[in-house]
Order: sequence, then C-alpha cells, then structure tokens
Amino acid sequence: MPPMLEQSKVWIEHLAGGVEIAAAVIIGLAAAEAVCKALPLFLRRGLPQDIKVEVRLSLGRWLALGLEFALAADILRTAVAPTWRDIGQLAAIAVLRTGLNYSLELEIAREESRALTCAARASSD
Repeated sequence: MPPMLEQSKVWIEHLAGGVEIAAAVIIGLAAAEAVCKALPLFLRRGLPQDIKVEVRLSLGRWLALGLEFALAADILRTAVAPTWRDIGQLAAIAVLRTGLNYSLELEIAREESRALTCAARASSD
C-alpha cells in the first residue's frame, strides 16, 4: 500500500476518534446538566410539569446532537477502505441511530407544540 494512503488512513482514524470523543463529551455533559436540573424537581414535588418537560426536551436535543457526532465517527471509520462487512455494520448503526434521532425529534416537536398551545391558552385567559 502506498505510504500516502497508509498515512491518510491513520489520520482519518485519529479524526474519527476525536469526533467520537466529542460525541461522548456532548452526551456526558448533557446528562450532567439534566441531573443538575432534575435534582431540585425531586426535592420540591409541587413544581409544574412544564419544568420536567423542559429538562427532558433539553436532554433530548443534546442526545440527538451527540448521536449525529457518533454517526459521523462511524462514517469516517468506514470511509477508509471499507469491506462489505464494515458497510453492513455502518448501515445497521445508521438505521438504528437515525431511527432513535427521528423518535427524539418527534417527541421534541410534540412537546414544543403542546407547550405553545398551553401558552396560547394561558395568554387568552
């Protein structure tokens, strides 16, 4: 294998690792933020449901972003001389992550729509 091609594989593998670390950091920080926001909700039980929904929506948005980064790392790894097995694994991972991301986006949109409807009702009263 030509040295230039071998070197590019090494760099792409390092880049994929960096993107994967970014995904882990995003997901980890999102989970930490959600825990920090959720703890007071457990201590004070009478708080409105809207606050709980906002914590869930915020976490969902960050998880969706983290999943995009994780998928990008998988694509980078597969871009370097893929085998049919690598391509099949990437396809399975992409379908699972895309499905999860789609479900998160639907839930976020549904909750945001519900929040707007509640706000509109409250302002008209």
